[in-house]
Amino acid sequence: MDQVIVQILNGLDKGSAYALIALGLTLIFGTLGVVNFAHGALFMIGAFCAVTLQRILTLSSVTEDPTRTDFLGNPMKIETPYVESWFGEAIGAGIIDWSVPLAIFFAIPIMMLVGYLMEHGLIRHFYKRPHADQILVTFGLAIVLQEIVKYFYGANPIQTPAPDAFTGSFDFGVLLGFDPLTIMYPYWRLVYFAFAALVIGAVFAFLQFTTFGMVVRAGMADRETVGLLGIDIDKRFTLMFALAACVAGVAGVMYAPIVAPNYHMGMDFLVLSFVVVVVGGMGSLPGAVFAGFLLGILESFASMPFMVDAIPGINQIIIYLVAIIILLTRPRGLMGRKGVMEE
Repeated sequence: MDQVIVQILNGLDKGSAYALIALGLTLIFGTLGVVNFAHGALFMIGAFCAVTLQRILTLSSVTEDPTRTDFLGNPMKIETPYVESWFGEAIGAGIIDWSVPLAIFFAIPIMMLVGYLMEHGLIRHFYKRPHADQILVTFGLAIVLQEIVKYFYGANPIQTPAPDAFTGSFDFGVLLGFDPLTIMYPYWRLVYFAFAALVIGAVFAFLQFTTFGMVVRAGMADRETVGLLGIDIDKRFTLMFALAACVAGVAGVMYAPIVAPNYHMGMDFLVLSFVVVVVGGMGSLPGAVFAGFLLGILESFASMPFMVDAIPGINQIIIYLVAIIILLTRPRGLMGRKGVMEE
């Protein structure tokens, strides 16, 4: 039973990343009808926003301490981060320690700008083009962004630690009545799940309860009629693209301590996230979230040793097998609108 609970937790952890990326993909497809293969690159850029802020906060001044010498008798050089010089050692060290959560506020304007420039400068010219053209141009854009990141940050993963307060593991089993130390789970993965739930809830609340969101939902259902009412729906859809980019970016920021950011991490998540969108239903926001968590849990259970021993490689293909079954039996996905992907 304890192993089952651990696999569910692992599945929710993976599913959180899948759901957040798929949510942004679905927002773009549902509003603009664009298949955005550059969305995984936005997740990667978000992760490197965390790396960048950490590097900025650790910029240091070098001074010599005459009271301390090295083995050659020379005064030792001491590096002091500027934030510690400005705010004091304790506060400065705390700011550096919490660089990943603080990177959310650093990433939001950057991701909004990147999303706006992508939509305004390139993708809007492909609205009426076939999906194959959209896939090719956005996939090419993803490769360009990937190579830019590789040029500036290198090819190796960059460790981006979580705050010290969230290092170590939480004794989850005690809450469920198990013996102590039976079910231990990393604090930061629990934080990521809670963060994902918060972001998903905020996006749904924004679309459901704000005037802006209601107009967007109406535009998703009937774009022409909303335009005839004198509403600049194109401008609102551009802002939705920026919002989708922001969702992917903050998802990448908070995922940085779980998987060290590297230039190809966007591609690693992109294919899986598209499978999630297809299984959930193209254009269905609830479907994207539900399928993200469902496939995350299935992938986690398929990774259990007895499953891998019984069917070698099942953990690598389980998501695609589920996608094949769904597409054969229900082409529009689990929660997709009737007629979508069924022509």
